[in-house]
Amino acid sequence: MFCEKAADLIRELQRINDGQLPAFNEDGVRQVLQETEALYEHNQADVHETKSGRTADLLPTIRLRHCCLLRNRRCVAAYLYDRLLRIRALRWEYGSVLPANVRFHMSAEELQWFTRYKKSLASFMRSLGGGGGLDLTQDMKPPKSLYIQVRCVKDHGQLELDDGTLVLLKKNTQHFLPRWKCEHLIRQGVLEHVIS
Repeated sequence: MFCEKAADLIRELQRINDGQLPAFNEDGVRQVLQETEALYEHNQADVHETKSGRTADLLPTIRLRHCCLLRNRRCVAAYLYDRLLRIRALRWEYGSVLPANVRFHMSAEELQWFTRYKKSLASFMRSLGGGGGLDLTQDMKPPKSLYIQVRCVKDHGQLELDDGTLVLLKKNTQHFLPRWKCEHLIRQGVLEHVIS
């Protein structure tokens, strides 16, 4: 049936929660593009036949196929745009390094787009706040205190604080650290916030 594969792409995105990124459906997108190409070729043949004056009965068929072409284009564009919005949100949630399971669900083009977005955002943040820059991804929620108690979930190595103190982040150790210094590590799964 016309446009069924395109509608399946949209339904697939609706089934997944907003914070998650489903695997890129390369096969589904390819099938929609092949259907679109076939519809276009059929339309071209019918338009040439209609222009030659042999028959005018094909006009409703041409219009139907053209509407299907437009719908396929809209559905694929909506599918790709929704994925880009989700990837952009993941950059703000996880920081500049995405977990391997998220990267696995992205196509090569999406990884390339993520890299360019990450560089563009970093460049913008460096241009803010005078010479030192301003990290916009920090403090996504207003902090209640400047220091928090964190537990190290996995070995990470040393973390240098502003005053030059080195803190060894070893698995199952707890530390009282500045919130802004460990927010990215919490998002990446290296640390977890201990709530007393």
